[in-house]
Amino acid sequence: MAKDIYQAVKERRSYYNIDDQKIVSEEKIEEVVKHAVKYTPTSFNSQTGRVILLFNDQHNKFWNIVESNLRPVVPESEFDSTKDKIDGFRSGFGTVLFYEDMEIVEDLQQRFPLYSDNFPRWSEHSTGMLQYNIWTMLEAEGLGASLQHYTELIEEDVKAEWDVAEEWRFVAQMPFGNPVEEPDEKDYEPLAERIEVYK
Repeated sequence: MAKDIYQAVKERRSYYNIDDQKIVSEEKIEEVVKHAVKYTPTSFNSQTGRVILLFNDQHNKFWNIVESNLRPVVPESEFDSTKDKIDGFRSGFGTVLFYEDMEIVEDLQQRFPLYSDNFPRWSEHSTGMLQYNIWTMLEAEGLGASLQHYTELIEEDVKAEWDVAEEWRFVAQMPFGNPVEEPDEKDYEPLAERIEVYK
């Protein structure tokens, strides 16, 4: 990787200004995604994470779907700023779609009723780790990304377009590309207020 883990964790940020210059090959990005999907931990080794990886025209098609679904629900006076935001995501060259396989979650609920209420929560933990792993690994390769949640609004159209399995629950979207502008500096709360250590 281009960056070590400490540097990648530190520099992983939300990049909204990206373009479609392919500074990393599609094959390398696919390798990153496969690695993260395979090795991200899940409760009971359930391996519930599912990903759809979109490049180029497929990526553009996705953000066209987002825009067309937002147009009827966003007031006309506010739509220009919404379109600018969508154009920013579309200006990259790929998007990761995150899903959780709820058939597995429901099966675990049936098999282990004592933990039934926890499995959906643990599924959320797993997808959060998967999103973070992919995001940080893309950062390590020099790519900029952000995490978006247009999920419920577009789920049915996305399901139809890419023949998504009925049991997959749509969680989030991650557009990525070549970063053309660094994000603003970030303020951090004092660690002494966030961490307690006992020895």
